[in-house]
Amino acid sequence: MMLNKKVAIVTGSAMGIGKGIAEMLIEEGAKVVFSDINGDDSLVAEYGDKAIFVKCDVAKAEEVDNLIKQTAERFGQLDILVNNAGIYPFKSFSEMTEAEWDKVMAVNLKSVFLTSQAAAKVMPNGGRIIDISSIASVVGFSGLVHYCASKGGVNAMIRALALELADKNITVNAVAPGGITTPGSSQGMTDEAIKQSIAMIPLGRMGEPKDIAGAVAFLASDKANYITGQTIIVDGGWTLR
Repeated sequence: MMLNKKVAIVTGSAMGIGKGIAEMLIEEGAKVVFSDINGDDSLVAEYGDKAIFVKCDVAKAEEVDNLIKQTAERFGQLDILVNNAGIYPFKSFSEMTEAEWDKVMAVNLKSVFLTSQAAAKVMPNGGRIIDISSIASVVGFSGLVHYCASKGGVNAMIRALALELADKNITVNAVAPGGITTPGSSQGMTDEAIKQSIAMIPLGRMGEPKDIAGAVAFLASDKANYITGQTIIVDGGWTLR
């Protein structure tokens, strides 16, 4: 129970990696606010008083403010913010529209600014901000120029933000997943492409949401008190190739 008496927000937690993170934080003793642009209270029905759901478009400041307000009203504090919400629509650079670029930047990068700023204001006794980045922040992927750029921005942001928030005892780190099996992980990929991706992973398998959740739970715990400004790659060794 590494996170007993802690309160966490996990954005983009209706499914996939976000849901896996939220569930592990509950297992470790935290009270968790599931937040997503989709979903409803049924997502947290099984967790009783350990969780609530707050619908939120994290690219809109007023909705982020409401998310923080709802968290404080229900649990009285906020100790951990996990910025997981993100989109990765495949689109060739030559055909990408300005609107498509702006949407990815708003959801993947601007939202991290909005939620982190709002959360830091209500963490007077310190806290944890953990962003879900991607190996796409360090390796290029065709058809994902906007996504790669947004995640590279996240990596840069956590280093600068870690410096600004250090005197408030708020650590800021990122976890960069490789290939993770989720409902949307095979979007735009053929079966052959998936097989080729697995062949490039030294550990010989795709990751699971729990693999990312474990890294997040560690960074959220007291065991990671002296770690800040770091991006931890969790990819089964893919980027070692």
